[in-house]
Amino acid sequence: MDTTDKTFRAGLIGQGIQASLTPAMHMAEGAAQGLSYDYELIDLALIDGGADRLAALLEQAEQRGLGGLNITYPCKQQIMPLLDSLSDEALKLGAVNTVVLQDGKRHGHNTDWWGFAEGFRRALPDADLTSVVQLGAGGAGSATAFAMLKLGAGRLTIVDQDPVRARTLADSMAPLFPEAAVTAGADTAGAIAAATGLVHATPTGMAKHPGLPLDAALLRPDLWIAEIVYFPLETELLRVARKLGCRTVNGGGMAVFQAVRAFQLFTGLTPDADRMRAHFSRMTAGEVGETGEKGAA
Repeated sequence: MDTTDKTFRAGLIGQGIQASLTPAMHMAEGAAQGLSYDYELIDLALIDGGADRLAALLEQAEQRGLGGLNITYPCKQQIMPLLDSLSDEALKLGAVNTVVLQDGKRHGHNTDWWGFAEGFRRALPDADLTSVVQLGAGGAGSATAFAMLKLGAGRLTIVDQDPVRARTLADSMAPLFPEAAVTAGADTAGAIAAATGLVHATPTGMAKHPGLPLDAALLRPDLWIAEIVYFPLETELLRVARKLGCRTVNGGGMAVFQAVRAFQLFTGLTPDADRMRAHFSRMTAGEVGETGEKGAA
């Protein structure tokens, strides 16, 4: 973006995105930096043809002068062949959530992994990453697995209801991090018993999918727990874990910091991450990323 131009337009393409907080975070930070920043929702649930219209929607965004697009379910893989370039991380993850539209070109990035990693690093800077178990091997799971390995996890065991999906993700991550042991696990209880931390990367715990993703009896006080769900910020998993005394990280950090990185890619400006996090906290009436302190009953 030309920093002499004080206007910017961006959008989010995805299915059922009306509750997204991403537009508000971008526009508030834009206003704080003196930009006239417009961020629109392009909700496939409200468009005839839905995701089948992705190519046309991308062209229309360019024609209307949008400088950037965030991409969410179900288009993170579908959009890749429509782009002119891909960042190294997007190539490795096989998913794009941020597209910079600049000089007639479409540049794809993945800020999900960095968002999770940065939120985790800030909340639990001294977390023991000797042996990490991850529940979930879907799109979000790819980003969190990559993030944990980037942070230095010595062992990562991936567990999913679909064993094939877990093996596929483990097999894709292992060559990227040869210094780590990356495996798919079939014995959830055994893996957690030997773990120092747990990453939860499934939809369980969302307002639409309440409940626990595992037997609460498998949790113990010395286990840290990191969550991706942020509607609500305190999921049932985090509530139970904090009551046990576990150190926890909620899903707000991933939501905020993926937006921080996307804002920078879109505008070329350095966002104030603490300001964006504070704005998110006000919108959710919660503390983003928790404090990393042990919970109390």
